[in-house]
Amino acid sequence: MTNDTAAHPRFAEALRAQGLDDLLTHVRRFPEATRTAAEAAAAVGCELSQICKSLIFAADGVPVLVLMDGASRVDVDLVRAELGAAKVTRAKAEVVREATGYAIGGVPPFGHVTRTRVLADRSLLAHDVVWAAAGTPFSVFPIAPEDLVARAGAILVDVREGTS
Repeated sequence: MTNDTAAHPRFAEALRAQGLDDLLTHVRRFPEATRTAAEAAAAVGCELSQICKSLIFAADGVPVLVLMDGASRVDVDLVRAELGAAKVTRAKAEVVREATGYAIGGVPPFGHVTRTRVLADRSLLAHDVVWAAAGTPFSVFPIAPEDLVARAGAILVDVREGTS
């Protein structure tokens, strides 16, 4: 699609607010949901690792966003160590919606209703372009990983399972 109706209206506004109006023309909307990284990669026609998952965890009860490549899993012990938290768990659906304003499966990497701490796994930097949710389970947008990290206000970390 070439219009911003493919993106969630709140996310479209977040892009405009950051001067990224040009990204709105690159948002793709699909007839079937792309809630999982595998579904998104199949729909886009890219490698699974080019999908950027936006995952909300609770670190000592405080929401934190972790941006991870679609082919990898987050190691919660590494997140806990990175944050200096006693306990890190996957956030419940209602916490995700409350912290971000979006439903699981459509959470974009930025443009949330609340400001959260953001960690981005270095694995995202292996690509020239990654695809992330545009606020709905049916839409994604392409962005250079360095721009993604900067726009999300993320700290680059190594929190991928199997990383030592």
